[in-house]
Amino acid sequence: MKPVPHATTLRRAPVQRRSAERLTRILDACADLLDEVGYDALSTRAVAQRAGVPIGSVYRFFGNKRQMADALAQRNLDRYAERVTGRLRDARPGDWRAAMDAVLDEYLAMKRTAPGFSLVDFGNQIPVGARQGEPNHRVADRLTGLLAGFLGRGGTDEDLRRTFLIAVETADTLVQLAFRVNPQGDERIIAEMREMLRCYLRRVLD
Repeated sequence: MKPVPHATTLRRAPVQRRSAERLTRILDACADLLDEVGYDALSTRAVAQRAGVPIGSVYRFFGNKRQMADALAQRNLDRYAERVTGRLRDARPGDWRAAMDAVLDEYLAMKRTAPGFSLVDFGNQIPVGARQGEPNHRVADRLTGLLAGFLGRGGTDEDLRRTFLIAVETADTLVQLAFRVNPQGDERIIAEMREMLRCYLRRVLD
């Protein structure tokens, strides 16, 4: 069964498998509708209809569509972390270039193919989550946890976290530019971004 968001993003965490599967259908429906109608036109009733569940099932987990979008952002981050981890299983430990390629490639793949991702991603595109939990900080925290051991650094390495936060903020800005220029991402801008990040990370991680 696919992972569900952390319980802190839900009004009530699913306990039984049937409840978790219903939550998955709700978030899948939310993602599909975001692509079709956008966030402003999204409604909890439309999500319930698309998911094939009673409206009460939606409100069991979410008080409003903002909370639902935040849960989708959390699920996106969980799935992204799984994809990056999978990419690194065959990489040589300590190879920060392989780690950087995995981090960028998997983000771009989700940006191009994951339903609803272009609007929600990890919470940057629409106002989801709490201000003190800014999405890029959440991403930097997750990447630090994922990659510290792979790079031979301590899991609480504040210098590494700051490095990742700067890289994430830079990449986020340039990826958004690439996808404004071309709906599939302008490859020349993406290539320039990769080189910029390599230069920065080489100075810090080599």
